[in-house]
Amino acid sequence: MKSNLKEKAINFRGNGFSYSEILKHIPVAKSTLSLWLKSVNLSKKQEQRLTEKKLASMRRGAIAKRNQRIEITQFIKNKAISEIKNISNRELWLIGISLYWAEGAKQKEHNVSQKVVFSNGDPLMIKLFLKWLKEILKIPDSDIFFEIYTHENLKNKNTQTIKYWSKITNSPKYKFDRIYYKTNKIRTKRKNTGIDYYGLLRICIKKSTNLNRKISGWIDGIVKNCGIVQW
Repeated sequence: MKSNLKEKAINFRGNGFSYSEILKHIPVAKSTLSLWLKSVNLSKKQEQRLTEKKLASMRRGAIAKRNQRIEITQFIKNKAISEIKNISNRELWLIGISLYWAEGAKQKEHNVSQKVVFSNGDPLMIKLFLKWLKEILKIPDSDIFFEIYTHENLKNKNTQTIKYWSKITNSPKYKFDRIYYKTNKIRTKRKNTGIDYYGLLRICIKKSTNLNRKISGWIDGIVKNCGIVQW
């Protein structure tokens, strides 16, 4: 019986079957199969077939692992989302202060009259900051204006850029007439060069020097009440 199994295994191998494929038909240990097939030579076509099957198997494995990571990520995100309940006005107030602490223009010794300016390219962060300005600080639309910072090689998409930020901020297009350009490097490692890049938006508040000072005090209050020692 073993002799017949060995002969069948050799025939399978001669037809370019892989070990795993042969073991589905020949019920022996892999070590035994390896010993039987040690002297079996494969043609280039057969070797190519096995290589292609191996690569295909690796691709399937990689896809399966990627899908598994996506499922785990989504599960974790959904659980985290459920942990955020309704946000009160006080919580939104603190969130806005923290956003400005991270991305807002601060007053310095050499510039003690800095107005409120918030800069970012994330549309969701822009929307959240505008919500904070309008609903928590009660800043009227007439006191809010915008500046766009982009790269000079993207001048040809100004119309799309203005339309994009106008939609994000729910503001009329004429409020985006200030566009500033950065010199574009011939060679760059920047990732933000594709068709979905619309530059950086600056949200500016008119006559807001004192408001900036007030925000600075709020930030100091957060630091103090979190038990952080300033140095």
